[in-house]
Amino acid sequence: MKFNTLDLIVIILFFLSMVIIGVISYFRSKNSEDYFVAGGKLPWWLAGISHHVSGHSGAVFVAYAAVAYTHGFTMYMWWAFPVAVVIIATAKIFPVYWVRLRRELQIQSPLEYLSVRYNVLTQQIVAWAGVLLKVFDVGAKWAAIGILLHVVAGISMTTGILISGVVTIIYVTFGGLWGVIITDLIQFIVQVLGGLVMFVLVVNRLGGLESINGIWSQLPPGHGNLFNDPYTAGFVGVMFFIYFLSYNGGSWSLATRYISSPNEKEASKAARLSGILYLVWPLILFFPMWAAPIILPGLEKPGESYGWLMVKILPQGMIGLVIASLFAATMGMTSSDVNTIAAVITRDILPVVSPKFRNDKHSLRTARITTFIFTLATIGIALNYERFGGVLGLIVNWFAALLGPTAMPLILGLLPVFKSCGPKAAIASIVAGLITFILAKDLHLNSLALEVGLPTIVSAIVFIGVGLITKTVPDKVQNLIAALKKKT
Repeated sequence: MKFNTLDLIVIILFFLSMVIIGVISYFRSKNSEDYFVAGGKLPWWLAGISHHVSGHSGAVFVAYAAVAYTHGFTMYMWWAFPVAVVIIATAKIFPVYWVRLRRELQIQSPLEYLSVRYNVLTQQIVAWAGVLLKVFDVGAKWAAIGILLHVVAGISMTTGILISGVVTIIYVTFGGLWGVIITDLIQFIVQVLGGLVMFVLVVNRLGGLESINGIWSQLPPGHGNLFNDPYTAGFVGVMFFIYFLSYNGGSWSLATRYISSPNEKEASKAARLSGILYLVWPLILFFPMWAAPIILPGLEKPGESYGWLMVKILPQGMIGLVIASLFAATMGMTSSDVNTIAAVITRDILPVVSPKFRNDKHSLRTARITTFIFTLATIGIALNYERFGGVLGLIVNWFAALLGPTAMPLILGLLPVFKSCGPKAAIASIVAGLITFILAKDLHLNSLALEVGLPTIVSAIVFIGVGLITKTVPDKVQNLIAALKKKT
């Protein structure tokens, strides 16, 4: 093991900077609006970088690295490319709608508008289902970083999870969204530095720039293909739809980046920046993962490929930088999720559960307590990740399959074409999607596209179908749709 004192110093300095930023950001949050949506003053370039950083985690270096090792280039085709396309293609639609919702309804949580668009019951179902889902999703991210630390530094899974979790608790609980955004910027810089170091060293090891094209003939058959079974064109098509829902706000923390923008133009620019980063940066980031079978042939655990690559390729002192970049990727996403989930619990769930939270004079304190408790719950899931099918099982099979049904009413409800889809359509689509997920687990469909996409497809059919039957559109919905169309 090459992990030494210099590496340790780099990692300690990284964590220390996170904590300091959290404490400094504590003084920027005067109320819950500052804490959850940065007072609606987030510059487009910061929002764009944060949207990008918040959209992926250290799981990229475990679960996705495993797919890159076993199946090759298709990893880019079913993750980064579809994400980039859906963000750029909708940059003038959903980011604009989220800004208008904050302006018209003073929302601080992406779910606040659902009580107007549908009713309180729909809002609560989406909120509770989404919060429970995110506990598992964030838990998977902590588990991923634990696996990498165990391979590279010999640190136990439990210790790795607890270190990253506790530091995140400190800076998110103290700093709120400003703490998250500023640390996102630093984490992005650290991630780019770490990724570039790995890219350059792997290219040099394989013989220079010619290896960028040359490796594909040396890799197993199919690794250079756009689609490689089970990651077929059908699977990529399913992921396009899931990412359409997720990256436009179905993943609530990503909606928050738009809600926090000062105006519509800035929100659209933020989306385009995030989309361009997804289009370009993963090609550099994934190259070492694609090349791993040449450098590390015959690995029994492909999920550990990036960790072993670091041990084999990186000189002393550089391992600390790349490990810090992995922490950065994980903590960027998890902290964003935690902050937004705390907003949903504080703004959408607690006021319904107890009247004393409806005009909470201590909303900032409530927000910090909620943030702390939710983060603890995610760490608990991470420590038991193997019970849920490992990291890839949690992310792809659980999160991707369940995100569609819970995001359907949230995202499609913003579009005027679906204005007749009311509470019945929303609730029926969620229930149908969840039932499909449960049944699909026992059907052995022999198709990853169907296994992951069927709940979302059924949910969409039910949502649109029930909406077509409904003829009347309430005045409050008509008014909301009119407000969303209103330009500033």
